[in-house]
Amino acid sequence: MVKWIIRAYPKLNSIIIERENLKEIPMQDKKIPLRYKPMTNILFGSRWLQLPLYLGLIVAQCVYVFHFMVELTHLVEKVPHLGEADIMLIVLGLIDVVMISNLLIMVIIGGYETFVSRLDLEGHPDEPDWLSHVNANLLKIKLATAIIGISSIHLLKTFINAPNLDEKTMLWQTVIHMAFVISAVSIAYIDKLMTPVHVAEKKEAAH
Repeated sequence: MVKWIIRAYPKLNSIIIERENLKEIPMQDKKIPLRYKPMTNILFGSRWLQLPLYLGLIVAQCVYVFHFMVELTHLVEKVPHLGEADIMLIVLGLIDVVMISNLLIMVIIGGYETFVSRLDLEGHPDEPDWLSHVNANLLKIKLATAIIGISSIHLLKTFINAPNLDEKTMLWQTVIHMAFVISAVSIAYIDKLMTPVHVAEKKEAAH
């Protein structure tokens, strides 16, 4: 009886086949048009409010480039009258500017890629290695590592300039640096603990 009805109404047959195909598609692959969810459009589109923030960081990057060139010019002009320790302090200051600039790049590119929109740099010869698998946790670890590097430069400058500083200042800078190190290690450890959970969730989603 059912076969006779299907043969008599071929359109009904196509509808049944279409429904069977929909059942085979996983839930995450079923795309719901966003035009039917105006609130979803508003909430998801609010991520673009972060765009001016990243553009502002690009302006800050330009300021650091200008500052670097000014310091480099002063170094070249005063090099005949500077001692070894003074040159080392100025060079460490330049390295400090470069590391902060690298930190800005990581925040601008990684943050935009993670929280705003894809950059679509696959296959680009200059694509950073870490950008292909960047996420919020990895970005936090990289930022913490960069902050430790910047803190190390400041601490080295302090030790070189130790005769002009009191012990209390040196002690507090060392304590703050160790706090940064402990924080970075804690973030990396927490990420390591959470990684098996994320892997298990992905396997369950795949099945």
